[in-house]
Amino acid sequence: MTAGNEAEAARLRLPPGFRVMAFDSVGSTNDEAKAFARSGAAEGTIVWAKRQESGRGRRGRAWTSPEGNLYSSTILRPSRPPAEAAQISFVAALAIADTAAAVLPDPDGVRCKWPNDVLVHGRKLSGILLESEAAAGGGISWLVLGVGINLRHFPEGTDYAATSLAAEGAPALQPAALLEIYAEQLARWYGVWTAHGFAPVRAAWLKRARGLGEPIVVRLPDRTLTGTFANLDSDGVLLLDRDDGAGRQRIAAGDVFFPPAVET
Repeated sequence: MTAGNEAEAARLRLPPGFRVMAFDSVGSTNDEAKAFARSGAAEGTIVWAKRQESGRGRRGRAWTSPEGNLYSSTILRPSRPPAEAAQISFVAALAIADTAAAVLPDPDGVRCKWPNDVLVHGRKLSGILLESEAAAGGGISWLVLGVGINLRHFPEGTDYAATSLAAEGAPALQPAALLEIYAEQLARWYGVWTAHGFAPVRAAWLKRARGLGEPIVVRLPDRTLTGTFANLDSDGVLLLDRDDGAGRQRIAAGDVFFPPAVET
């Protein structure tokens, strides 16, 4: 961090227990945060960069990172087994959704798409990437929550149409101001999950769920399934009532799309 970045980070209004390490540019905020986590950085440490040179999303996909959007990775140290810690992706989605709803003229247009996307009027606003390291005695030593929110820019020609807060009518905001809102929402939802488990997070996510009870297409590594998005199971797995008569199937990982007939 430069002296200028330190001064900018010091001016941020953050929830108790959170601190920011600010950079003009990094390869990946997740990579920086992982290095800090391995060196003992406290829970609540946020790595924030104005741009990333090699940002990435789920499954190693490139994440376009021009200056003007929000790129941050937060170090968390939940005392939970890895399967439960993965629920933080829903915590993050709710934090992003509430951040977007706080600044958009139409907060009802904000929806969550399984497993961890946030949409505005059907277009993708953000990306979430969780990375963790196992602890010696089981559980996890740390988890890094990487989040990118399209504030001013969004990519064209993606598999799933994207958007930005600016394109959806949000007032002019600096990334620092958006980071303050996001950190507040993340602290709130992480606190709910830590204190009460996944049930209240699941209930809030379902209220914002895109496509619940409607036809969806699920792309898996080896095949594509169609059916009805029946529910979210108690552990965050998608429940699909398949069109081919195979009954209800639990899907732990995949990419969800919506048939054109139900697009809004």
